[in-house]
Amino acid sequence: MASLDVSRGVCSLVPGLQHWLENAFYMVRIVDAQSPREREERRVLLATEIGHATHRDILINLVDGAPSLVPAANGLPARVAFGLEDMGFAFALIAELARPAVIPAVGDAGSAHLMTLAGRVARSDATVLIQGDTGTGKEGMARFLHAQSGRNTHDFIAVNCAALPETMMEAMLFGHKKGSFTGASNASEGLFLAADGGTLFLDEIAELPLALQAKLLRALQEGEILPVGATHPVPVNVRIIAACNRNLAAEVAAGRFREDLYWRLNVMPLEMRPLVERTGDVIAIAAAMLLRHQDFVWPTAAALEKLAGHVWPGNARELGNVLQRAVVLRDGDRIDADDLHIAGAPQLRIVGAVPAPAEPVRLRDVARQSKLDAIRAALRETDGHRAAAARKLGISERTLRYRLAEMRELAAA
Repeated sequence: MASLDVSRGVCSLVPGLQHWLENAFYMVRIVDAQSPREREERRVLLATEIGHATHRDILINLVDGAPSLVPAANGLPARVAFGLEDMGFAFALIAELARPAVIPAVGDAGSAHLMTLAGRVARSDATVLIQGDTGTGKEGMARFLHAQSGRNTHDFIAVNCAALPETMMEAMLFGHKKGSFTGASNASEGLFLAADGGTLFLDEIAELPLALQAKLLRALQEGEILPVGATHPVPVNVRIIAACNRNLAAEVAAGRFREDLYWRLNVMPLEMRPLVERTGDVIAIAAAMLLRHQDFVWPTAAALEKLAGHVWPGNARELGNVLQRAVVLRDGDRIDADDLHIAGAPQLRIVGAVPAPAEPVRLRDVARQSKLDAIRAALRETDGHRAAAARKLGISERTLRYRLAEMRELAAA
């Protein structure tokens, strides 16, 4: 939990700020603006208290006109001016301006409670399993766990298991000896040894083949790995954080994931809720995302209401896309509700019946067309949700991506 000092003058002017900051995972201290402080401490002060400010502080001012943000520069603190209508977003903006980079954007009381729990988990060395839909912040949580742990002086290595070439998975994870397979002209230490002493984040863990799951289990149990082509195991000291956007217990029941590995990973389970269930986080994440743009743009109260009312099937990734479009395509100086082009889940266009070809139909073409028809039907029934469609088809998301790429190539031909 980050700490933040707030002056008594600020609390008198905007009493709701303290409550927002506490929901945003801050430990708030109420101080006198002129009181002594440690060098690295950051404070929220009134604009009239600038004489007591440092370049790390945030000055606020209530105004009748349009809101504004002046970033910290040239030794001067950041300045935020806002009226009553823009106060809610201003609170989120202040929280994100002060937030350390290793702490995810939070504005919901439930999320702050989860972060508190995660902070306690981080101080242990236990394996963590993070589950949640795509875009709910699983990697951000993994990075927070590493930053709060005793391993934070060593590397955090993140790997998306779904992106690893299937034929190279073992060599990339556990390393290989020179000449151990065709093309292995040099030895490689692998990702486990690269993360030695630190944290290895295995995203989309359900994509690992069953054979490789057995080798991962041994690495977790024995604290050693066997590189491809090696005859002696190599000790390794790594904390594993795994993540999955599927229900891993259901994958075990379906025979697609090893039960023994599941229990080895599920020591400290953390569940990331979808964005629709944490409305306060929508504003906090929006503030954090807008701050990353070179030219910061304030959203109006109507725009924030529209953001809060959407169900966000794509979670934070969808929110980021919507905000980026709004920043680029907005009509005025601010992002208004009409600038937020929020679409539903993508739908595949269903092509009408194709006339029978003049030449004979080959059996392999019929089989391929049947597979593509099944994929279209599964995506239609799941509203374009790829993970759900893959489960419905009984295939991995990687296989589904290959099939969709094939469909695009056929469409372009």
